[in-house]
Amino acid sequence: MKKIEILGPGCARCGKTADMVRAEADRLGLAVTIEKVTDYAEIAARGVLSTPGIAIDGVVVHAGGLPKPEDVAAWLSAG
Repeated sequence: MKKIEILGPGCARCGKTADMVRAEADRLGLAVTIEKVTDYAEIAARGVLSTPGIAIDGVVVHAGGLPKPEDVAAWLSAG
């Protein structure tokens, strides 16, 4: 099971990003857990200066703006 973290303040884009990740994981038949990280210090410590960010199993794969669904699918399928 992959651990997905959505890094951001909890804004609408963060929610949409979480929904997109869930939809792509469901489409691919992957089991994932999604956690929202809203602590600014923790987000900055991971090098994310523009939100929303996405970390998969502790590795930041995206920062800033809404990702493309095809990119989310590729990140989830990797590894």
